[in-house]
Amino acid sequence: MEVILRERIEKLGDRGDVVEVKAGYARNFLLPNRKAVLASPYNVRQVEQEKTAAVRREAIEKNEAELLAQQVSQVTLQFTRKVGEHEVLYGSVTAVEIAEALAEKGFKIDRRKIELEESIKSLGQHDVAIRLHREVTAVFKLEVLKEE
Repeated sequence: MEVILRERIEKLGDRGDVVEVKAGYARNFLLPNRKAVLASPYNVRQVEQEKTAAVRREAIEKNEAELLAQQVSQVTLQFTRKVGEHEVLYGSVTAVEIAEALAEKGFKIDRRKIELEESIKSLGQHDVAIRLHREVTAVFKLEVLKEE
């Protein structure tokens, strides 16, 4: 049975691909879960239109992300924290605090887009990456200062 995929399915194909699958797989999984539609001329045209709209939307989102990346890369955030012996912070600087500080500067960025492998627990200057789009990443400076 020929179907048109409406989303990417591992080991089968990408969105918009026309693939041949067994009738049971299409009838019991792909079609009820709206992961595919039957391959008819009407459905082929409709999926092509959806693909072109998605490509346009993706290009707009990427351009907006690149502009935001340029603006964010100019920002330097400063945090003051209490420190103990050996210049180690009591606590840490987390992605939530970074997102709040960026919001105060006028950038609305989701905390999940801030790429911290773990919270920042040392004084000094750190580079922080933000994944704004799957192809666009912005890097800005973050300084952690000692509280007097």
